[in-house]
Amino acid sequence: MPNTPKLQQQDFPILFELGSPGLCAVSLPKSDVPQTNLSDSVPGDLIAAEPPSLPEIGELDVVRHYKKLSRRCFSVDGNFYPLGSCTMKYNPRINERVAAMPALANLHPYQDERDVQGLLEMMHRLKQYLAQIAGLADVSLQPAAGAHGEMTGLMMINAYHRSNGEERKIVLTPDSAHGTNPASCTICGREAASVRSKADGRVDLDDLRSKVDDNTAALMITNPNTVGVFDEQIAEIADILHARGAQLYLDGANMNAILGKTRPGDFGVDVMHYNTHKTFSTPHGGGGPGAGPVAVAKHLTPFLPIPRVILKDDGTFGWESNEPQSIGKIRSFFGQTGVLVRAYAYIRALGHDGLRDVAECAVLSANYLAARLKELYDLPFPSPYAHEFILVPRAANHGATELDIAKRLIDHEIHPPTMSWPVAHCLMIEPTETESLDTLDHFVAAMTEIADELENDPDVVRSAPHTMPVRRLDEVEASRKPIVRWPAD
Repeated sequence: MPNTPKLQQQDFPILFELGSPGLCAVSLPKSDVPQTNLSDSVPGDLIAAEPPSLPEIGELDVVRHYKKLSRRCFSVDGNFYPLGSCTMKYNPRINERVAAMPALANLHPYQDERDVQGLLEMMHRLKQYLAQIAGLADVSLQPAAGAHGEMTGLMMINAYHRSNGEERKIVLTPDSAHGTNPASCTICGREAASVRSKADGRVDLDDLRSKVDDNTAALMITNPNTVGVFDEQIAEIADILHARGAQLYLDGANMNAILGKTRPGDFGVDVMHYNTHKTFSTPHGGGGPGAGPVAVAKHLTPFLPIPRVILKDDGTFGWESNEPQSIGKIRSFFGQTGVLVRAYAYIRALGHDGLRDVAECAVLSANYLAARLKELYDLPFPSPYAHEFILVPRAANHGATELDIAKRLIDHEIHPPTMSWPVAHCLMIEPTETESLDTLDHFVAAMTEIADELENDPDVVRSAPHTMPVRRLDEVEASRKPIVRWPAD
């Protein structure tokens, strides 16, 4: 098994198996208030007959236990994450520090607007920056994630058509679209219809023309698209839609590739969302505390969610809710403020030139990797690429699959790329602009070694990973029959 370190046994007891009776990680002072009988304030059926069986262990052993666990985890801070379409970029710590400032972090959402003028000014400025970057008229900061932004954008498109006396039901999406696009259509009561792509990954304009009619509400498109190419037909696509009264929605998932280089509003986009984690280096929401601001052209501004942060005539900032055509409130309070503070800090730190450099470095990194690997793996779409590219293992891989290659990358301390989407049996690779040349070269070396193993010793790839505490998992069984609790017996 060449170049493969022997598996080191790293299993260790869990907390329930550590410690001894009487040990404690926290020493609390003796209570100086009278004890209260629990049964006086808590219903009896909620009180256990016996206290829960919890581990009894000292503080240092607890800390060491979790430190060991942390070494088993992959993270952006510790590993290269070439997870195509997800843009797993490093989050600068200065942004975290700004968001954690007590004057921001400790504000209550019901605080009187007179007491939070600084935060409201920041949010108003962020709206202006995001509108300027998009080349559009105004922005809502309410959506909590990219998919939530999609839903918001489609709701505004529906409201716009209704204001014109129309109820358009069809939303078109290219066949390489993100899965959230058709899902958002369904949630908004619309029917998704697919538009074919050509062999080069770009939209088939003839197929688009044949499907756009007076029942078309919009086309949802990602540009650069999910196969890593910029569709230079985008202005013509916008004209085809607008000629029939339909709207052009841009899934802003790949804005990282065009920051400061081009503005979606300038090539005909009517509405778009940002993923702040992909574009402005906020933490990845993972279904939780994300943000997906939505930018719109002028004709859609009456339909933006409320309340909106505004600059008043007296020079102060506040909330405006008197918007009769608004789609209403789509998020509790005012959006994920802590995430938006991070995005604001990132934009202010970089400025126009810095944001343009982000795009240029992201695109350069992706094309560098593609050029280094093209002799070893197939690249089904022509270069140049945007911020990501599709790589396909060659047919003569002796039974090894893209999953096997992904598992083998784990042995090189590299998180696997996105697999099998949007092309079957592919790896979608996105290095982002935050990785050094040394890291990119390490990835090339790992992929080169794997290609050699596929040729000379494919079993080592098919049985990977070899250096992890847990070896190859039965992922189907784990998904269908997960074990999510510790067996106390």
